[in-house]
Amino acid sequence: MTINEIMKKKNITKYRLSKNSGIPYSTLTDIINGKTQLEKCSAETVYRLSKELEISMEDLLAPCFVKRSSFELFKSNVCHRLKELGDIDFIIETLESNDIREYYDRKWYPESFYLLAMLDYISRINNVPLCDEFTDLRRQSLSETIYPSSVIAISAASDSDYAKKQSLKEAIPEFMRFNIIESEVRNVI
Repeated sequence: MTINEIMKKKNITKYRLSKNSGIPYSTLTDIINGKTQLEKCSAETVYRLSKELEISMEDLLAPCFVKRSSFELFKSNVCHRLKELGDIDFIIETLESNDIREYYDRKWYPESFYLLAMLDYISRINNVPLCDEFTDLRRQSLSETIYPSSVIAISAASDSDYAKKQSLKEAIPEFMRFNIIESEVRNVI
């Protein structure tokens, strides 16, 4: 959980956090806005923040060390998770995890939109109403189209856009909404 999320959950403002922790407001603002990396701050600063936010220093620093995998690996992991859990349990787990919003807040837009598209697609084919919690995200999309790596490879090898055009025709609408080309989410090995 990020500092912003913790502050929101505890209903505390930057000003109040600065005043109560003894951390200068400008320093806190730089940390929250990403201008200063929390993991590079002094132990005292991290300690004061963690004490005031009532969270361990380890939990406060944990988001700083989250590693981002390739988008292809991410997609594969989501598809395998769907296969492992089944449709309804996948929907439930995805909604309970809040991963869609967390990826979005980290600015991991492809991951956020892919997971939301998968949630919407699986909901549609199972006649499950869409969750209203992500209405704001559904109004957005990626600025550039993301094709599967296999389609990009075929297009490059054949020196033709035929594979891209064909994948557009076969794309699942929920993914297309976000400018992500996906046609097969169940055929995973």
